Amino acid sequence: MKTAVVHDWLTTWAGSERVLEAIVECVPNAEIFTLVNTLRGEEREHLGDISINTSLLQRIPAVGRLYRYLLPLMPLCVEQFDLSDFELIVSSSHAVAKGVLKRPEQLHICYCHTPIRYAWDLYHQYMDSVATPLKPIAALFLHYIRLWDLSTAVRVDHFVANSKYVARRIRNVYRRRAKVIYPPVDVGSFEFNPNRREDFYVCVSRHVPYKKLELIVRAFAKTPKRKVYLIGEGTHKFDGTYPNVRGLGTLREEDMKRYLREAKAFVYAAEEDFGISMVEAMACGTPVVAFGRGGAVEIVEEGKSGVLFKEQTPSALLEALERFEALEGNLDRHYIRAKAESFSKERFIREFTRFVGEKMDKHRRRQEKGTV
Repeated sequence: MKTAVVHDWLTTWAGSERVLEAIVECVPNAEIFTLVNTLRGEEREHLGDISINTSLLQRIPAVGRLYRYLLPLMPLCVEQFDLSDFELIVSSSHAVAKGVLKRPEQLHICYCHTPIRYAWDLYHQYMDSVATPLKPIAALFLHYIRLWDLSTAVRVDHFVANSKYVARRIRNVYRRRAKVIYPPVDVGSFEFNPNRREDFYVCVSRHVPYKKLELIVRAFAKTPKRKVYLIGEGTHKFDGTYPNVRGLGTLREEDMKRYLREAKAFVYAAEEDFGISMVEAMACGTPVVAFGRGGAVEIVEEGKSGVLFKEQTPSALLEALERFEALEGNLDRHYIRAKAESFSKERFIREFTRFVGEKMDKHRRRQEKGTV
């Protein structure tokens, strides 16, 4: 069975790319198709020697820095991939990957990380960040993207969502049901620490607006006795803002894991589709203090593996920190680790392989009966 695995773009190694790595392990005889590929070195090695095909966008100079500005061209470019030689198509999509063209005899399974955020749920937040003279153009373009995105849902035979939260969004936007298979987390690579922790909090996240890092900074600015370390792309911009807030930028993986192991808790203020970084913290036995919407509700158990707060405000986060510190000594870190293990990579491979196999068998039987 020849399989085409379609991924939006390969410009960094983050959550969706880890899902891609696991998907490739689930399907035989696969090739990857992606709009842009700038992975090098160790990041490229994650995908082994698999063939990676790119679009015309790859020829643009400095595309690794500019690709986000090329969104208007992406629907057209993804439709240029010729996948006619493949029996199975698996798309790993948070933007346009699910929009590839297919024939009736092909089966297309989409692992949907989210419907396009900035065109749907985060549209108004995105428009607030656009310069006033450009707002009419941006609004018109995103209207077009919504129409295209909605029309391409019919090209997918089966949707898989990375959380119940995203499954509800798929139902709301595309009017399609989705099977929930949680993303793979390499729990085994995180060392469990059941011992007393250092006196600091930690957050691992990119510095982009919807991650709400500014909210964390404002909250900790009001409580100088508490220290927080921010780790991830762009977080160095917060370093020195307040004495108790350290922005460390992007760290080596082993250093990032050490902070997760030693922190008293992991703090997260974003409304996430899932939230792999929260599971990684829990794999170390580290409890989580998170905004109680989105994937966090499916990961964090109130009072058992952490604390959830109901509003994205500094005061709500501070109140949650107070609640966490009151129950911190009663938390069972072995339970927290066990909860993280329920999101393991092995579990993902088992569930996704079974799902693909069942749908492929059913599809072939329908072909034999001439009903496809």
